[in-house]
Amino acid sequence: MNYHSHLKCRECSRRYPIEPMAACEECWAPLEVVYDYDRLRAEISRDAIAHRPPTMWRYHELLPLTGEPYVGTSTGFTPLALAPRLARALGAREVYLKNDAVNFPTLSFKDRVVAVALSKAREFGFDTVGCSSTGNLANAVAAQAARGGFKTFIFVPADLEPEKIIGTEIYGATLVQINGNYDQVNRLCSEIAQKYSWGIVNVNLRSYYSEGSKTFGYEVAEQLGWRLPQNIVVPMAGGSLITKINKAFHELRQLGWVEPHGTKFFGAQATGCSPITTAAKKGIAEIEPQKPRTIVKSLAIGNPADGYYAVKTILGSGGAGEDASDEEVVEGIRLLAETEGIFAETAGGVAVAVARKLIEQRRLNPDESIVLAITGNGMKTLGAVSGALRDAHRSAAIRPKLAEFEENYLGLASARA
Repeated sequence: MNYHSHLKCRECSRRYPIEPMAACEECWAPLEVVYDYDRLRAEISRDAIAHRPPTMWRYHELLPLTGEPYVGTSTGFTPLALAPRLARALGAREVYLKNDAVNFPTLSFKDRVVAVALSKAREFGFDTVGCSSTGNLANAVAAQAARGGFKTFIFVPADLEPEKIIGTEIYGATLVQINGNYDQVNRLCSEIAQKYSWGIVNVNLRSYYSEGSKTFGYEVAEQLGWRLPQNIVVPMAGGSLITKINKAFHELRQLGWVEPHGTKFFGAQATGCSPITTAAKKGIAEIEPQKPRTIVKSLAIGNPADGYYAVKTILGSGGAGEDASDEEVVEGIRLLAETEGIFAETAGGVAVAVARKLIEQRRLNPDESIVLAITGNGMKTLGAVSGALRDAHRSAAIRPKLAEFEENYLGLASARA
């Protein structure tokens, strides 16, 4: 049954039909999917959700599809793990990791948004799809488009990590590498979407694509026993994820499925590309674009499409924005791996590093519950940590002799313990 009714401009509230469009024709602000919450409240319950398969589609009434999902039917419901050893390292009481590093099929939260976007593309009748991407979205679109039988064009900056390039090409998509940054790639995709009848997931399908991120928030609440966390730290690129988690929490309060108290949102970026956190630190919502200079390629969007709304989410919740240097990011990746056995990509290192800084600054209360959003898998960004690991952990090879092992390694093992 269909519970979404129309699109609405976030600024002027002009209504539009459910069509492949993402911006208001009057003021160019983003369009938002609107749902019939009165019907949802009357017809759907938490108990009904609990008996459904453990995927993102257990919340299908709150997603903008008319029929059944076409792709991504096994995506979502990733673990929410209590992280006691990381909590001790950060000086916090209760830390949880929402781990989309193991999301199906391409190991990032982007699998969620793509599952919605390509299912909607099929409903609209598109046979060719594409995206502009800093890596994870490229992987997700290529994989799920292959499963759905779409023709696919993926547009990426030419300096993307080799692991993510390979992780896109393996699915047979046409990969278009651009000598430019993400913002230039995205502008090209906008021109292509205007000229050709293609479904570009983060251009003309963006209104629907972004709704997939809400499932991250629904799952956190359900996995906490239908409670909202007191604090959540979210890495930010374009700013959509943090705004959609906020929308998810708001919808759950509207439906009466969680207590009405709010959550403080903390946005995390890399110092070398931090337009959203820079604005948040100034206490303003206006975004000044930046030229990315960071190893955190997955967050390297200098002119974030949802930056204005991300800042409003952060400041409106009583949270804060903070950034981490490349060195702090690598240390965050290592800390997460060494304490909890989770290897996150650079965005995960940003979340951990920023949480540590915010706790040290007393802007994030260590006595309250904290969820860290881990949005991608470390196998995709091996180059970011390989140099540091070589320097820190590797010794010269030894002969197969017990004495040499004891001489070279037992003391090191005792020191680490």
